Amino acid sequence: MRNMKNILKITTILGISVIALNSCGPKDNPPLVYFPDMYFPVAYDPMLKTASKADGHYVSKENEIPAFVNNYGSTLLSPVEGTVPQDKEGILPEDKTPKNVEEYTAFYEESKSVTASPLDPKNKEKDLARGKKLYEMTCAACHGVGGDGQGPIVQSGAYSGVPNYKDRQITVGSTHYVIVNGRNLMGSYAGQLAPADRWRVAMYVMSAFKADAVAPVAAADATTTQTNTK
Repeated sequence: MRNMKNILKITTILGISVIALNSCGPKDNPPLVYFPDMYFPVAYDPMLKTASKADGHYVSKENEIPAFVNNYGSTLLSPVEGTVPQDKEGILPEDKTPKNVEEYTAFYEESKSVTASPLDPKNKEKDLARGKKLYEMTCAACHGVGGDGQGPIVQSGAYSGVPNYKDRQITVGSTHYVIVNGRNLMGSYAGQLAPADRWRVAMYVMSAFKADAVAPVAAADATTTQTNTK
């Protein structure tokens, strides 16, 4: 019985030693590997292309993944349809991108002078329809479907201070400017809306929530006129 115990002890020690030594060995050629592609991953450079004499790009490794091969070997694939490319093109000219608070304020005041969208007037109805759809998808959560600043996020108490559009002195230009650059606690929505769609949302805001709004001066004049007639 004692011999059996000794044999078991020796066998256990040898087994543990073999496992320990094997685990400390080189990883270049392990005895058994499941899913070697995951065990030896290949890091792809998103801007790198496979060897191509046509465009002058050469690399030492070949990329055999079909999606990459069809894109000339580049792992940086085209944006998914419907997404917004993250580049400066179509957002604002370099000299109109605010770099500090003073520039932001100056450009915002300047944007108020823009009273017409640069989009083709012939497509106004379609642009307003799309602007309404995008507004309800991206803006109504805070600003409300009626533009009164009482969206579901505000009503839940999680967020406050969203103004009613009818109380704001805005133009289609200043609305577009805020969509692109943000204002106060509202961040930029340039990453959620394509350049033309930003104008469509701004057009919808003006059409839906400011079309019937009376300017303060005009309202004061009307009150004075009514008083005088009485």
